[in-house]
Amino acid sequence: MVHEIRFAERLHCAMESTGSVVCVGLDPVVEKLPSGIKERMGETVSAVDEFCHGVINAVAGRVAAVKFQSACFERLGTLGLEIMHARMAHAANVGLAVILDAKRGDIALTAGHYAAAAKQSGAHAVTLSGYMGVEVAEPFLKQGMGVFLLVRTSNPEGDRIQRAMLEDGRTVAQMMADETARLGAGWISSRGISDVGAVVGATQASEAAELRARMKDQVFLIPGYGAQGGTKDDIRVMLRSGMKDGERAGTSGVLVTSSRAIIYAYDDQAWQSDHAGKHWTEAVTLAAVKMTEELREVVGLG
Repeated sequence: MVHEIRFAERLHCAMESTGSVVCVGLDPVVEKLPSGIKERMGETVSAVDEFCHGVINAVAGRVAAVKFQSACFERLGTLGLEIMHARMAHAANVGLAVILDAKRGDIALTAGHYAAAAKQSGAHAVTLSGYMGVEVAEPFLKQGMGVFLLVRTSNPEGDRIQRAMLEDGRTVAQMMADETARLGAGWISSRGISDVGAVVGATQASEAAELRARMKDQVFLIPGYGAQGGTKDDIRVMLRSGMKDGERAGTSGVLVTSSRAIIYAYDDQAWQSDHAGKHWTEAVTLAAVKMTEELREVVGLG
């Protein structure tokens, strides 16, 4: 029987081989697809498939991971799910760690069904809500997947709940961080990093140091960098301590996500004027490389 590599190991290898802590979000919106694809492909699903195929090839070998926003594919029906599964296999085949952004989270029996479906999709990891108890992650972990539990999200609407104070003096986000670390302690890889990670927004940097102190072995999946306001300094405070020389990407504990700024980089007017006649995937590649280079400095590789 072939032993399947666990998620923390897979992510470490992808980060080290690319020198990147970037995760590209695949959130395809039909109206924003390149005009050439929309004009040539009469069918919506085929256009989305070609677009995702192009993005994956454009970033392969340049970033560590891709994250599929399940909602963007689910809205296209069964054919949308089929192309998501096909592109996940494609992404894995070119060496990318594959994350399903589905934000599941239900009681044990139902979570088991969700876990089986996520595993069958071809994803290596999945985003989860632990507000019914972080044990909702266990069926996914037992399937050999990694998980990222929502701890401190980047959307402003989350402040009302996540900053609320508990009787013991912790915020709700700090309580979720402690629960994530507790669960994750049982799933530590040989690299010292847990298969249980946490979603922590770059726009929540004022709380990040406190959360990192509570979650020493977690990989932070970090939305909100760049256009949403997160900076390199914000990412820097989220780094794990005690990183080893030569393994700073893989053991940094940060995986920074970007969707629109990379996958729709061809929409930038400056790029269009400077690169007339160039294929849209070149803009995607350049944007991915730029973000990787920016963050290499943060993790000590620049």
